Amino acid sequence: MTRAALLRTSRDELRALLRAGRPVDPDALADTAYKGISLGLPAWVDRLAWKTFQKVFHRDPRTGRLRGWNVRVEQHGVDAPSVPQRKRGVPVTFGHFAVVPLAGYRTPLPCGDGLMLDYGLGGNAALDPVRLLRDPIVALVDGSAELLLGWSYVDLGVARVGTPSFFTLEREGPLDHVAAPPTSRSSRSTA
Repeated sequence: MTRAALLRTSRDELRALLRAGRPVDPDALADTAYKGISLGLPAWVDRLAWKTFQKVFHRDPRTGRLRGWNVRVEQHGVDAPSVPQRKRGVPVTFGHFAVVPLAGYRTPLPCGDGLMLDYGLGGNAALDPVRLLRDPIVALVDGSAELLLGWSYVDLGVARVGTPSFFTLEREGPLDHVAAPPTSRSSRSTA
């Protein structure tokens, strides 16, 4: 499966790929940046929000935990490299998450044996609605973390509500900026 093929894939086919997804080695994600491309949304939603984004993953050396966050990027099309939007010279980050095993989560759609990006464990503010998001991610090729498929749903505690939002994650390269967890105002660059 390639990115080009995924861009042409129907929502039903995306569900089937998610269900058949392969495990993702969390160590393969550590300290990397992935280009994300939104799939399955109407074109007008992509124009209002964004078609591309970046998710980054960082193994915290103090705790050993794998965490990550989203980076707003300039919208130059799906074939262009990600260019982070910056504020005062620092990439604009949001939506922090913990990367944990998918086993044990009750997802609204069946998922293969992947990982969960849990925004409720990411340190986001108590009233930030992003805390309710969950993104299961799966590998599309056995043993490879180069191209991943993800999907978003909302966890309301008593119910889980699926969204139409699928996405690809394609490895872009090493992490070049470590954002501090949301509970801390500072961040440091690793470049």
